[in-house]
Amino acid sequence: MCGIVAIFSKEEPISAKALANATQRLSYRGPDQQCQWIAPHQQVGLGHARLSIVDLLTGNQPIANEDEQLHLIVNGEFYDFERIQRELKQRGHQFRTRSDSEIVLHLYEEFGTQCLHHLRGEFAFILWDESNQVLFAARDRFGIKPLFYSLFGDTLYLASEAKALFAAGVPAHWDRESFFQQLFLYVNQDRTLFEGVYQVPPGHYLLATRRGIRLVRYWDFDYPKTDEVVPQHTDTEYIEQIRHKLEEAVQIRLRADVPVGSFLSGGLDSSTVLGMAAKHTGQPIQAFTVMFEGAGYDEAAVARETAAQVGADFQAIPLNQADFAESIADAIWHAEMLDTNARGVARYLQSRVVHHAGYKVVLSGDGSDEIFAGYSHVRQDLQCDRKKQTSTKAIQQRVGETLGKNSTSETTLLQDTPACLASVQQTLGFVPSWLKNVAVERAFFHVLLAPDYAATFAQQDVYRIFLNQFDLHNQLVGRSPVIQSLYLWSKSILPNYSLFAERLEMAHAVEVRLPFLDHHLFEFVREIPASLLTYGTQEKYVLREAARPFLTDTVYVRPKHPFIAPPATLTTNNQLYTLMQDSLRSSGMASVPFFDPVAIIALLDKLPSMTERQRLALESTLLMLLCVYFLHTQYHL
Repeated sequence: MCGIVAIFSKEEPISAKALANATQRLSYRGPDQQCQWIAPHQQVGLGHARLSIVDLLTGNQPIANEDEQLHLIVNGEFYDFERIQRELKQRGHQFRTRSDSEIVLHLYEEFGTQCLHHLRGEFAFILWDESNQVLFAARDRFGIKPLFYSLFGDTLYLASEAKALFAAGVPAHWDRESFFQQLFLYVNQDRTLFEGVYQVPPGHYLLATRRGIRLVRYWDFDYPKTDEVVPQHTDTEYIEQIRHKLEEAVQIRLRADVPVGSFLSGGLDSSTVLGMAAKHTGQPIQAFTVMFEGAGYDEAAVARETAAQVGADFQAIPLNQADFAESIADAIWHAEMLDTNARGVARYLQSRVVHHAGYKVVLSGDGSDEIFAGYSHVRQDLQCDRKKQTSTKAIQQRVGETLGKNSTSETTLLQDTPACLASVQQTLGFVPSWLKNVAVERAFFHVLLAPDYAATFAQQDVYRIFLNQFDLHNQLVGRSPVIQSLYLWSKSILPNYSLFAERLEMAHAVEVRLPFLDHHLFEFVREIPASLLTYGTQEKYVLREAARPFLTDTVYVRPKHPFIAPPATLTTNNQLYTLMQDSLRSSGMASVPFFDPVAIIALLDKLPSMTERQRLALESTLLMLLCVYFLHTQYHL
């Protein structure tokens, strides 16, 4: 994995300094070498910060094809690339490197933009086609690797992170509308928190010419319709196929010219990945496990048992609230987004330990819950009755517990929430359980908004806007409620809330590979009946059975335990809680244009006298506010 930057000007020569500044800004992503290339006409430039993993000697970028009409920069890994290299050489293509990245150039020569269908892996790349005066940029199917862009003046800027765009000269401002959307319903596929800064959505590519830019979707989840005929297998056949395909996905992700380690928790997913990886390596794998304070959050003992069974070297990484307080500002600066728990800071610190241990590559179990329906809300959706609605009474009770019966904002708040959920009901015919949870969890922000900001978006239905971005007719119609719910989650929360950890890991030049988000594996799993994904009360049934030979008895029977850091609001005498109080009371927070400082300080004053349960109900709200504070002050928004 690396950092990539591109600048494309319609008329004026690009700035070599801007390109160098943007590339240098991403040097932590690629500490091994930074290079830039500018076309002779000076209207296109590419920058690359390299983390050398495959082909350590000749794999520097940008890479050109034989006649130097194509130039390429890549952030990511392409698997099974040796086979593709051999096939391309047989067709007469000449390679300058032994890296996996170079196959993109020659596949593009053969197939144009359709080369994407020949690529397997996690990637974002930018290719300049001099002959056709086209800039071609693409992002992998699930959105594992980020790719941001901005049109400023007559110039297009692209980069792995928004901060590189700012370093190139794009101004940094809040996007007021996008912020409102993200505050209440996570992020859209293409928007960011920053004005004029967009994402290439997962499974899309961007084409830019001097006439403009165009986004094209090349892949989607394409779940079968309920009446669609798909191959039928017995339970045993499904299980055996899952084991085979996942094991192959793990095996090909062990390909590197540097050592490969593994993240390990006490859960099914990372234990499975480590067990399969251990089978295909000739020496013990280094396993890295975060160890939290508190029995309800610490999985180190279970992880240590797994490591011992598969012969892995085990390294525990103890973290506490003082560690989170010390590093949360840096983690948020790297993340460029809002988070609801200090788990992101934990990933940031875990990757720092991995880096110091001398590792550039680790495997992870991320993505399993999305493709195998492992979340608790999936079980609720499996039992979904399309006639059942979110209970207004239940929302009133939960919000009322947080606000207190005397809140002047309570009546307005409770009228707004059901209306938002009603728009989802009207469109889909039901309300996914996770959307219900978001509606309740985020409702308290209505109380904290600055009146003028709230008035600006008072009529905006964030749920309608959320649904409008998707191809509902082709991707949701005719599918069961649980599949519709999974699709919406995987197109929004997965790339934007789960996979944002990529930026936290690359902050320490650590590449994380995700075998569960292998599209070959997914395209088989999507045809498995939903009833087999969760069997009774046991989540991820087919995966659990497929992984059985690689699991300890403890992990095999253990229910899902999400990777969550202990809340800062469990007590009022820890360093993260103190930092939260100090930061949210500061003049910096008061200058944030979205919130009422009086309302925030009133809430902070009330926290010490609240019960633990009340404070925990506000944990995600407070963490998001803290993220807003650090983004606002660090990016000078």
